[in-house]
Formats: sequence, C-alpha cells, structure tokens
Amino acid sequence: MKNLLRLLLLSVLLFAPVQWCAAASHDGGNGEVDVKSVIFGHVKDSYEWHLTTVGDRHVAISLPVIIYSRRTGLEIFSSAVFHEQQEYKGFRIAAEGVNEGKIVEHDEFGNESRPILDLSITKNAFALMLNSLLLVVIVLLTARWYRRHDARKEVPGGFVGIMEMMIEMIIDDVIKPNIGATYRRYTPYLLTVFFFIFLSNLMGLIPFFPGGANVTGNIAVTLALAICTFIAVNFFGNKEYYKELFWPDVPTWLKIPVPLMPLIEVFGVFVKPFALTIRLFANIFVGHTALLAFVCIIFITMSVDRYIGTGMTVVSVVFTIFMNFLELLVAFIQAFVFTMLSSVFIGLSQPEHHKNTTDK
Repeated sequence: MKNLLRLLLLSVLLFAPVQWCAAASHDGGNGEVDVKSVIFGHVKDSYEWHLTTVGDRHVAISLPVIIYSRRTGLEIFSSAVFHEQQEYKGFRIAAEGVNEGKIVEHDEFGNESRPILDLSITKNAFALMLNSLLLVVIVLLTARWYRRHDARKEVPGGFVGIMEMMIEMIIDDVIKPNIGATYRRYTPYLLTVFFFIFLSNLMGLIPFFPGGANVTGNIAVTLALAICTFIAVNFFGNKEYYKELFWPDVPTWLKIPVPLMPLIEVFGVFVKPFALTIRLFANIFVGHTALLAFVCIIFITMSVDRYIGTGMTVVSVVFTIFMNFLELLVAFIQAFVFTMLSSVFIGLSQPEHHKNTTDK
C-alpha cells in the first residue's frame, strides 16, 4: 500500500506537467495555442471523458446521454454520435452562446433551446460516482481490519493507521469541540463530507483516467454539499436556535416594530451555505486554472522566441511541480475547512439553554 501511494504521488507530480503539455500543444492547426479552450476545456464539464490525443485522433470515453425532449420524448444514446456527425435526431452540442458545451435542440420555429430534462452522465457526474465508489471501498477495507483485529490490543499500521489518525483528528479537533454533547449524531455526515471532498480533490490532481475530473471545482457539486449542511443545521436545530433566530437577545427596539435583527439572522441562514459553496468551488477552480496557465506559458513564449521559450519551459515545469505540491496541501485544507465550518454552523444550531442562577 505504501509503494502504491508513493507511485501515485510521483505520477501526479512528474507526469502531470507532461500530460497538460500534451493537452496544451493542440493548437487546431494554426500554430498558436488557444489558452482559453485549453483551460476551460479542462475545468468545464463535458459529455465525454477525453483520455489522450494520438496525432489528430482524440481518444475518449463516450458517456451515455439521457434527455427528455419536447419533440421526441425520452432519448437515450451514446455521446459518440456527436463525433460521427454534427447533429443527431435534431440534437447537437452548442459551440457558442449561453448554452455552449450543452446539448440543444431546435423547435418547430427554429429556435434553439435546451431539452426539458437533461440527466446525461457527464464527465463530472461519472467521476462523482467513481469517487463515491472508491470512498465506499476505502471505508469497507478499513472496517474489515477492525472486524478481524482487536483494536484494544493491536495498533493498525499502514493505510488503516492513516485512516484512524485522520478520523480521530477530525472527531477530536473539529467535530466534538464545535458541536458539543450531540456531536455523535452528526459525525457520520461530517466524516463522509471530509473524506469525499479530500478524495475528490486528490483524484482531480491525477493527470490520467480515472483522475483529472474537476469535481469539487464544479459549483453544482459544492452547492449540493452546502445544501446538505444547510439541512443539517436548520432541520435539526433545537428550539433555542430558532428562538435566537427569530427573537434574539437584543434590545426590543431592534426587533419591533421593525424586525431588524431577525431579518439579519434569517439572512445569515442563507449566507452560510453560500459561503461554503463559493469557498470550495473558487479555491479548487483557481488551482486547476493556475496549473494550466503555467503550462500555456511555454507555448505562448515559444511562439514569440525560441530561446525565450526554452528558458520559460524549464521555469514553467518547475512552477507546475511546485503548484502540484501546493495543490496537495490545498486538497486537504479545503476538505478540512469545509468540515470545520459545517461543524461550527451545526454547533450554532445546538445552543444550550443557560438559566441565570444566584448564589445562596
């Protein structure tokens, strides 16, 4: 297991620049690299999983398209048909505009519109399922060790020892201090959130399949995670939480006739999940963008001058490897921060009622 982890780390740090260089070197035949298409082609979602490019041939995994159309009803087919022909049964992938990169259709008046429902398995959706399955396997392998050994007499080592260390750290340093007496109720959710975000961040740094997907850099994924925390906070908050929310302990003139403080408190209920969404999304999105920007510098400077480009190649590769080290740290920090803030928000929804007492 240790050798596998070392091999995985070396592949991320050493082969990532090579993989991104190969992606950025595709210039469409005009001799200039399209920086925008390279960067956004990586961070945006798609209906296929691009693996590599051999000459002029793109090697990719075609994913299933599941849509419900106004014209034809339910349609299920492979995204490979869009490579064989530009349009299939009136559907095509928009090349520009508001719906760029999405499947669109034309109505009887020739107007372009999205299908009523698009449940296609996109790259990020497929990666999300793979990461979830991998997380289940990791947890089951860890649990199997404890079923076969007496933890009171044996100390786990290797991968199981790392998992135990991380679980105890999150529970003892994050969940228990921030939530308090009811922390056990929320521990399964918060541990799942931490390991899912951490694993997804790490998988996003691996430059080859099944890694490389920008899962936590997709705002829809971070929003779904934030909504889960929102539910845990507001659906399971105690009566003291709602009392402080709608009738806070402030001077009466701040509550009636104008409910100033209650409005601020209610506004804060929705600001918290918004902050969780943007923080995780922005940090991961910017990290992936910065890595690709460093690689694109090579081709931009090479098109200006060969000698300048040669020097910048060395600088760019060094900075890319450094950024990969930094992104490994960011992968853990962002998972830790999301879990910590979630536990803080949950803890604030579980305030204890303090009665004033006098000494006799």
